[in-house]
Amino acid sequence: MKMAPFRHNYVESGKEWQPLLGGLSGDVEQAGKCKYLNLLSEKISKSLNDFQDFAVRAWEMGRSDPKKVIFAIKMGLALSIVSLLIFWKGSNEDISQYSIWAILTVIVMFEYSIGATFIKGFNRVLGTICAGILAFFCAELSMLAGGQGEEVLIVASIFIAGFFSSYLKLYPTMAPYEYGFRVFILTYCILMVAGNRTREYTTAVLTRLVLIAVGAGVCFVVNLFIYPIWAGDALHSLVAKNFMDLAVSLEGCVNGYLKCVEYERVPSKILTFQAYDDPLYNGYRSVLESTRREDSLFGFAIWEPPHGRFRMFNYPWKNYVKLSGALRHSAFMVMALHGCILSEIQAPAERRQVFRSELQRVGAEGANVLRELGSKVDKMEKLSPGDILKEVHEAAEQLQKKIDQRSYLLVNSESWEIARDPQVFQELENLKENGHIKLGFKSASEAVLDLRSLTLSTPSLPPKDSQDNLFAKQASWPSRPSFNADTGIEESERRTYESASALSLAMFASLLIEFSARLQNVVESFEELSEKANFAEPIMNSAIV
Repeated sequence: MKMAPFRHNYVESGKEWQPLLGGLSGDVEQAGKCKYLNLLSEKISKSLNDFQDFAVRAWEMGRSDPKKVIFAIKMGLALSIVSLLIFWKGSNEDISQYSIWAILTVIVMFEYSIGATFIKGFNRVLGTICAGILAFFCAELSMLAGGQGEEVLIVASIFIAGFFSSYLKLYPTMAPYEYGFRVFILTYCILMVAGNRTREYTTAVLTRLVLIAVGAGVCFVVNLFIYPIWAGDALHSLVAKNFMDLAVSLEGCVNGYLKCVEYERVPSKILTFQAYDDPLYNGYRSVLESTRREDSLFGFAIWEPPHGRFRMFNYPWKNYVKLSGALRHSAFMVMALHGCILSEIQAPAERRQVFRSELQRVGAEGANVLRELGSKVDKMEKLSPGDILKEVHEAAEQLQKKIDQRSYLLVNSESWEIARDPQVFQELENLKENGHIKLGFKSASEAVLDLRSLTLSTPSLPPKDSQDNLFAKQASWPSRPSFNADTGIEESERRTYESASALSLAMFASLLIEFSARLQNVVESFEELSEKANFAEPIMNSAIV
């Protein structure tokens, strides 16, 4: 009885706290709703920004390449035409019922270029016909078997067809027909299952063959007669563009090297051979990276009929790929020239200036040859009479002579063996003047220089968490320590550093000479293409006549 008042007070105090707790829970609920609304608004805002960015990129893509917009319009037009089959009200209702086959044919076959459409169409038609013929005979056999034998025969035939089609498409020479094998097995399975359900195998096969033929015909007509896009034209333009891009890279590398252009920080994308906004880098990279696209365009171009400027059966598209391969072989030298600019081993500026005119002439003449060949490819003209490589070869010879005359700048001349003995040096000079011998000077560095004792630093890649636009710092090599008694570095090591830096100039010059030599193969490949493709005679030559 004495505890009752206490219990009563506890209950009463609880009632007093209820309004406060209710207000607190209401505040928490309100805060949660606000947080949810803020998150929702942020997601909506982000989605709108993403959609706006997508629309801007799509608009820019259409402006830069109107052919892509035209292709999309043609695709929509073809689908619209075959979709009219849905409203077929003729005597044969199967056409309306199975019109999806024509629509799927358009979706699968319609490609960007005419050649790609022809390849897909050929595989589609061939796979469908083979599947239809096989399904017809297997259906007749299964119906003769009857009962459970029919079901067993259908399953067995599907297994055999799937096994052989999957096995044959793995054969290397069957790679171009891989899509045809897929169409074959898919069509065969659908025909057998649909025919078994309706018991009308012949009707199922013929209806689907007709609808696939209708879809293929619409694809060919729309793609061929409404602003056709040819893979051959794209291959032709790509090869011509590669010449111009490589010329820009070659001139830029030579001029940059002579101006002693240095990268304080080497872009990480260049170190990993990724796309980067650098004219020197993008020029030769586009040439080296075009192999896959050229092979793809070549595979499409050989299926295209004569058209435009290529009015010739069996057009030598293979020679375009061969010419680009020869150009790519020369592009490796330009890549190496750019590597000399990126290298940590750099020749002194004063030594570069000694060979300035010769290096610049080789680079300019080589770029002129590339531009001339690119222009001839674009115009489909043969080379003018005379040697197109005469100037660049003469420039390379002058550079080689300059190297022979100033070879002491490319090595540590202080350590020459003959320089240590004046008497021997004088005797060799007398023999050279009398024409009895022709000697090259042997540097002691060729025999005794031990580069293994040097510790070379290499450009380091950026951390994994760094952004793509960050750079990896390029340390200058060789280091320029103060050579004195306190550092403990011997005089021979100082000479080693200087010799290695001077040899980098010799490497740049030798790469440039090698590039001029490789141009011969490019010219020969172009001449072979111009003969097989019946290029026009030079305009200048015809004007003179």
